Amino acid sequence: MSTPASPTLPEHWPLAAVLVVDDEPGMRNFLTKTLSSRAGRVMEAGSAEEAQALLLQHRFDLVILDITLPGKSGLELLKEMREDGNGCEVVLITAFADLDTAIEALRAGAGDFLLKPFRVTQVLNAFKHGLERARLKRENFLLKRALRQRTRPADALVGSSLAIGGVKAALQRVAPVDSTVLLTGESGTGKELAAQALHELSQHATGPFVPVNCATASPALLESELFGQARQEDGSAPRDGLFVYAQGGTLFLDEVAELPPSVQASLLRVLESRRVRPAGSQQEIPVAVRIVAATNRPLAAEVEAGRFRKDLYYRLQVVDIRLPPLRQHKEDIPALVAHFIATLAPRLGVAPIEVSDDEMRYLCEYDWPGNVRELRNLLERSLIVGALNVSALYQGLSRKASAPTSAPAAAAAPAAANAKLATGTAETASAAESGTVDLHTLEKRHILAVLAQVGGDKTRAAQLLGISRRTLERRAADWA
Repeated sequence: MSTPASPTLPEHWPLAAVLVVDDEPGMRNFLTKTLSSRAGRVMEAGSAEEAQALLLQHRFDLVILDITLPGKSGLELLKEMREDGNGCEVVLITAFADLDTAIEALRAGAGDFLLKPFRVTQVLNAFKHGLERARLKRENFLLKRALRQRTRPADALVGSSLAIGGVKAALQRVAPVDSTVLLTGESGTGKELAAQALHELSQHATGPFVPVNCATASPALLESELFGQARQEDGSAPRDGLFVYAQGGTLFLDEVAELPPSVQASLLRVLESRRVRPAGSQQEIPVAVRIVAATNRPLAAEVEAGRFRKDLYYRLQVVDIRLPPLRQHKEDIPALVAHFIATLAPRLGVAPIEVSDDEMRYLCEYDWPGNVRELRNLLERSLIVGALNVSALYQGLSRKASAPTSAPAAAAAPAAANAKLATGTAETASAAESGTVDLHTLEKRHILAVLAQVGGDKTRAAQLLGISRRTLERRAADWA
């Protein structure tokens, strides 16, 4: 009779830590030998009290726990673990079980239940399923976190210019290796999108992509979020850090130049040792995570100014990929406009807007200090109001010393747009007949159209236009 094949385990599971709790030395030895070749670390305990001491000192992904123990029972230990906030997977084992015991075990939070004597394949299946449940819990945590922090959907890198083509080629070259990557470039150039693309092209694509904004938390909170924390004296529950949740995947450190010095030192240790030490703990957890960092400030200058560690800088800058500002690849603007309209309109539940050739040429003349993010935000506002919103661009152009007093022929509004945004004034009618509209008139038409759409509510109109109410009232006063 052939022996059943052992369950196939994902490659990253050898990093898993397992605790075996049983008062019989022979059973502990059997379970330890069975799992040692498949888990990164297997530890033993002969009682609930001994197990509690190990649980305070170490982090475990799975606990195999005998119900019948000298002193405190396995069920009592499981209940205390859950009360303390320890959510690791637990497989209960026993030689004497009835339906009531099984129900109590499941209510207490056990993920599986094995009846002695059991075969090797049963143990391996329980091990596999327990770690799979742990993985799903991590993914669920990350999905909830992403939904809470999400400010916009992830859009693919769009464009066929030489500049964007160079970025795509660099990502393709770097993806197969595990080297740390530093993404540099101005705000809004798409560094997070590049990091996501790098993740999806790499061998880590089956693992999670975990973004962290290094500028949004205090040093203590950021250290706890990244590396985890042990149970504190105030009774707060222990928790895993994002390095552990990103196991087998990619951890994206956005705005890495903002890391405080204490966190810089901790991050350097992780990059050197590939082990994470939770705050307030002596334990070290092995991690298999690819690190991608991003910054809109030159890290070399930060090092010179003494604000960033030189050794950490060289650890992060194994591969440096620069994201170009939009003003350096304006030929991609038509493709970006089409992409954003096609993806945002269904999401907002509105009809797509038409952008004429003349309007597109006008968009291509603007320098976009906010880069692709500014273009996306402009199109989102425009979709909401139902017409291309040029107010923000007008303000940007009017601040330029070299800005012309009127828009060039390329900025001429088409007859259809003129009809849609017509205000009924003699000035507008004359401009529409001539086929050429200066920038002041184009802005006036758009603002008046938005005001009409919201019934004259200046606060709402200002929000849709992306300007302050005071600016809106000043414009209206100029036209009176």
